Order: sequence, then structure tokens, then C-alpha cells
Amino acid sequence: MPEKTIPDDCWSVPEELGQTHLDRVLKGRFSARSWNEVRAWIRGGNVFVDEKRVTDATAPVAAGSKIEVSSRPSLRKKDPQKDAAREDKGGASLPSAAPLRSSLLVYADSQVVVAEKPAGISAVPFDSSERDTLDRRVQKQLAQGGGRARLLVVHRIDKETTGLVVFARTQHALLRLKSQFRFHTTERKYFALVHGQPRSETIASHLVRDRGDGLRGSTHFPGQGREATTHVRVVEQLRGCALVACTLETGRTHQIRIHLAEAGHPLLGERVYSKGFAGSLIEAPRVLLHAATLGFSHPSDGRPLRFDSALPRDFEESLSKLRQR
Repeated sequence: MPEKTIPDDCWSVPEELGQTHLDRVLKGRFSARSWNEVRAWIRGGNVFVDEKRVTDATAPVAAGSKIEVSSRPSLRKKDPQKDAAREDKGGASLPSAAPLRSSLLVYADSQVVVAEKPAGISAVPFDSSERDTLDRRVQKQLAQGGGRARLLVVHRIDKETTGLVVFARTQHALLRLKSQFRFHTTERKYFALVHGQPRSETIASHLVRDRGDGLRGSTHFPGQGREATTHVRVVEQLRGCALVACTLETGRTHQIRIHLAEAGHPLLGERVYSKGFAGSLIEAPRVLLHAATLGFSHPSDGRPLRFDSALPRDFEESLSKLRQR
């Protein structure tokens, strides 16, 4: 058999190789072939796991799974439903699913992309006129790396907020991730600088789009609004302000900003929800809120993923100045 031909083979994954990456399973089977070769077979759509095409070389495979390598996959007997599932779940992936830590990308595989949003851009376009957004920047970066650029919106963070955002790359991943956000099984922690001397507490309310003055806020009318819960922990008390960590149990629009403002501690840089604050507002370059931790279960195999993001430079500089007051 010429060295570069793709073999036709079919076997079951032995017990000792259960949950091993697909490329490692193939390399163990075809030890004479290079890593680049077996990964090219996977990326080229020549490898099937339990009758489903898989193009992610790092996808874990279970013991007992049927692995098939086909030199001519288009001639395999087709099942329309399975083919649709393959198209959705097995899209082209980046060469590696390891944490990337590039300028924007933190993690990417065939199902999900985690990116770090800078201040001043929207996560996704607000309307057709907005072109410089996080999703479009990430799409360009993925395309430059040879990966599929399609992104589906799972959640958003505010334009001035910095930090971690996850996108889906397939409809399957989108539904699984949205379900996790809907049922509050994700881990989301933010750091914020707030006015006054807050206390560590859990803030719970029902939020409405219009509290009576045109702004979002909490309502006291029973049966109205959407439940929102924010766990606040004081990290460092400063003169006239504090650094707090906020863990979200729910993820409503402007939830942290509203809850802390209503508790008497609007965020530094807050312009919308700071009306009525009794003290003097401390100047800040923006709303100082940072999405520092994001955790969720991978939509394909359920393995836990957790990412952390350091405070951005402008946040650190503001914090340093406040410590010197």
C-alpha cells in the first residue's frame, strides 16, 4: 500500500483506550503513519465514529465505539437523518482544541469558541450598521487559522463590559449551551468596582424592562418581571468604593448593574443606573465590570470546561489609583 493512501479499516475501541482523543486512537491503530496523516484523515471527513463523521481530532471516543476509516466516504451507504446530524455536529475544527490565548481566542474546537471581549465593542451587532463587533473579529481570526468561521450567539455581555464570551459553532452546540444558561448550570463570575461600602450578600429580585422611568429595574408587583439572583462578595474595601466579586445565578440584562445600584452601590463609570446616588461619583473610564470566569459543560461529551480572564489594563490602573487615594 503506498505510504500516502488512506486505508479502509473498521474496528472497535478497546477498553484501555476509552475517552482517548480520536487522533490518538488512530495513531495507535496505524503506528507507521505520522500524526499529520491521521489528523488529515479526520479533518478531511474520512473518519466515522459510530456511523457519524467526526472532524475534531481531539474528540474523545468511548470504549466500544466503532471506528471506521474510509478512503472514499462518499460511497458509504447514506442515511439522510444521520448525514444531517453529521453536518451539524461534525463541522471543520481548528487544528487543536487546547486553550489558545491569542489576542481574542481563548479556546476553540469544532463545537464551541470562547473569546475575550475588549471594552468598547458589542459582542454581536446591535443593528445592521454596527460592523466592528466581537463575533466578526473572531470570525476573521478563525478564517485566518483555517477554521470554519460560522458562529452562533449563546449569550451577550454589555458593550463596556470586558471578559469571557462563548459562541456555538453548530446548532447542536447552541441548543445544549442555551439550555445550560436557561437552567443556570453555568458558572459566571464578574469583578466590579462599586461606590460606597457594600456588604457581602445575595441580592434577589424580579426585573422588568421598565420600572416606571423608562429604565430596567426591579419590581415589587407580584407576578411581574423575571427572577434574578446575584451573589455579591466584597473582595477589597477601598476609600469610598470597593472591589466586589459577583456570581450570577441568573443572567438577566444589566443584572449586576441594576442590583448593585439599587443596593446603593452603583458601579464606577455607571451613567444609566447611578441617578439618585447620595454620594459623589468617582470618575472612571467606563463601567468597570469584567467577566472573569466562565464555566460550562461541553455540548458534545459533557466534560466540564472552565476559563478565567485577568483584569484588563484599564481596570487594573483604576484599581491601583483607588488604592492610593
